[in-house]
Amino acid sequence: MTDETQESPIDENMLNTLLGGLLQDLGGAFSVPLVQIGESLGLYKALNEGGAKTSAELADATQLDERYLREWLSAQAASNYISYDIEANRFSMSLEQAFIFANEDSPFYLAPAFSSAAAFADNMPKVKEAFRTGEDVAWGDQSQCLSCAVARFFRPGYQNHLVQAWIPALEGVAEKLQAGGEVADIGCGHGISTMVMAQAYPESRVHGFDFH
Repeated sequence: MTDETQESPIDENMLNTLLGGLLQDLGGAFSVPLVQIGESLGLYKALNEGGAKTSAELADATQLDERYLREWLSAQAASNYISYDIEANRFSMSLEQAFIFANEDSPFYLAPAFSSAAAFADNMPKVKEAFRTGEDVAWGDQSQCLSCAVARFFRPGYQNHLVQAWIPALEGVAEKLQAGGEVADIGCGHGISTMVMAQAYPESRVHGFDFH
């Protein structure tokens, strides 16, 4: 008498769904260093200024190597982060793309989020060790300046919403600050929210506190 174990057949629809999500995640992961390069070298801003450009024209505008720019531009166009005109062989940014990658004052400026993701990845050895020890990984002990990336990530939100919507949503608070009050901005990070409030309410005193 034999003991036969019958395996359940793979659900191909479920498998394809999982693979689709995984490939999308991998595409985002692979984009992390490329977006960091584009932001830190000012490539998005340069591409957004003065209209569509070839890789050679962008190289002239930025004084960077054309060959590397060509690869970067092609990868960004494949991700739909920038646009490409195949007939003119020129790259450009739509208003929506620039709103996300080139305009630092936009409430949807998300380029710094990729720097946060890079810091998370770089911090993996410390977090992995915490799985063994059960100890914490302090906010100030990150492998990269995670707080810098997070501050830059949240800055557009503070600039566009803190004084315009969030504080006015608290009954009577805006009026008190306009008349002259005192604020303790606990967990202020690099103090961007603190400075926004101080500039908006000059009659008040705003104190920022952050343990790291």
